[in-house]
Amino acid sequence: MADWPDFSAAPPFAQAVRVLATLRSATVFGVEACAVQVEVDVSFGLPGFTMVGLPDASVRESRDRVRSAIRNSGFEFPPHRITVNLAPADVRKAGAAFDLPIALGILAASGILQRRQIDDVVVVGELSLDGAIQPARGVLPIALAARRAGQPTLVLPAANASEAAIVGDLRILPVGLLTDAVQAVDAPDRVAPAALPAVRPESSGWALGPGGDFADVRGQVAARRALEVAAAGGHNVLLVGPPGSGKTMMASRLAGVLPPLSLDEALEVTSIHSVAGLLPPGAGLVTGRPFRAPHHTISDAALIGGGTLPRPGEVSLAHHGVLFLDEMPEFDRRVLEVLRQPLEDGRVTIARVARRAVFPARFTLVAAMNPCPCGYLGDRQRACRCTPLQVAKYRSRISGPLRDRLDLVVEVPAVPPPTLMDGAPGESSAAIRTRVLDARQRQLRRFGDSEPSVNAQLRGRPMRQACRLDPAGQRLLEAATERLHLSARAYDRVLRVARTIADLAGAETIEAPHLAEAVQYREVE
Repeated sequence: MADWPDFSAAPPFAQAVRVLATLRSATVFGVEACAVQVEVDVSFGLPGFTMVGLPDASVRESRDRVRSAIRNSGFEFPPHRITVNLAPADVRKAGAAFDLPIALGILAASGILQRRQIDDVVVVGELSLDGAIQPARGVLPIALAARRAGQPTLVLPAANASEAAIVGDLRILPVGLLTDAVQAVDAPDRVAPAALPAVRPESSGWALGPGGDFADVRGQVAARRALEVAAAGGHNVLLVGPPGSGKTMMASRLAGVLPPLSLDEALEVTSIHSVAGLLPPGAGLVTGRPFRAPHHTISDAALIGGGTLPRPGEVSLAHHGVLFLDEMPEFDRRVLEVLRQPLEDGRVTIARVARRAVFPARFTLVAAMNPCPCGYLGDRQRACRCTPLQVAKYRSRISGPLRDRLDLVVEVPAVPPPTLMDGAPGESSAAIRTRVLDARQRQLRRFGDSEPSVNAQLRGRPMRQACRLDPAGQRLLEAATERLHLSARAYDRVLRVARTIADLAGAETIEAPHLAEAVQYREVE
C-alpha cells in the first residue's frame, strides 16, 4: 500500500485547500430575512462544484457565474473539488444574491483571502461574468435583520447602498467589482464606509403613484366629498358611473391627499417593494403613498401574492396606499373573492409546507364600475340598451359579502358640457389634504398608541366608545338599518364612516347630520 502524501511539503495552495471557509449571508422569505451561513470547502479530488442546502435553480446556476467572475477578475479558479453548503439546510435558498459570498468563500478557501472565518460581515450580491456586482432584491429586510442580529458590517452592491443606508447602526461597504469585495471583506476596517445619510420621509426620497391634483376635476362634488371621507378614515370606496365621468381620474388623485408616511410605514413600504424587485437602482426610502392599478386580467396569485417562494402581490404593494380596481365587475369572480380576508385583517398569510409568509396589506380600496353593461343606465344624454336581466347579471359579478365590505358606494354621474367648459379650477388637493390631516390628527389623539390608527380599523370596545350616538342618531340608524336591510358588518361600517365625517367637521360626538351622510353612501344600487 502506498504511503500517504506529505502535505507539509506541498505548495501553499495545497495546504489552503484543506481549510474550510465560512461567511455570513441572508435570504428573504416573504418580507423577512433569514440568516444563512455559506460554507465553502475546496478539497483534493476530481474537479467538481457541488452545492447543497436546498438551493433553487437560480442559486445552482451561480456555479457558472462564479467561475467566470473569478477568472475574469484576475484570480485563479481552483481545479479541485468544491463543496458549498448553505445553512440552515431546511430553508430553501433562492435568488442570485449568493453569488458574491460563494465567490469570496472560494477565494478564502484557496488562500487568496487572508480571513477564512468571516463572522462579522454580511455579504450579498449578484455577479456578472466579468466580475461586476449587480443589485440584489430584499436588501432592506436583510439590513434590518443584520442590525437585529448585531452584525456590524454589510457588504453589498453599490446600487443598493442608498436602500441599506436607511437602517442606522450599520457599517455599509458598497462594492462594484469582485476585487473591491475581496478588499472590503479581508480588511473592512481599512475601507471607508459609504457616507450616505438616512432619508427622512418628509424630506426626500423615492415617491410612488401617478400624482395629479383634484383641481383638474370638474364637477363631481359628491364623489370628491366621498373620496375625502375615504382618505380621512381609510375607508373603501366604490364609484358607480358611466364611462368618461371621471372615476379613474379622481381615484388616481386619492393618494395625493393622504397623510405623509411615517418612518415606520415608509420602512414597511420600502421593504415590500425591495423584496418585489421594484426599487430602481440607487433608490432609498419610499416616501410617497403607493398607488396600484392592476388590469382586470390579473390572476388571484398576482393580486394576493404567492408562488413556490411567496412574493408580495398587488394588495401588499399597495400597503399604506391605494389599490384601484377599474371596471371591477370585469375581474374574475375568484380574483375578487380573495380580497375578503385582507380587507378585514390588513394582511395576507400564505402557507407553504416548510413555513408561512405573512405580507402586510393595509390599503384603501377604490373600485369603479359602470351602472350596467353598456354604461349608460340613468344617463340623461344617452339611452341604456340593457335589459333588466343583463343589468342584474352584471351587478351580481360583485358578490354581496364583498360589496358589504365597501364602506362608501357613490354615484358618479356624467359631467354636463357647461361644467366641462368652465375654466374655473376645482378645489385643490392641498386644501383637501389639510382637512384630511386635521381629521387624522384627531384620530391619533383619540387612539393614542393603540392598534387602530384610523377609523376604518375600529373594532369591538374601541368602536363602541368612539361611535356613541345621541337618541336622535340612534333612531335614524335603526330606521336606516330596517329600510336598507343592513347586515351587522354594514351597520358597523356606517358608524365608522359617520365617525370620520364627524372628525372632518371637528365634532367630538356623532350627530344626526353626520350619520345621515354616512347612510346615504349605502343607498346607491
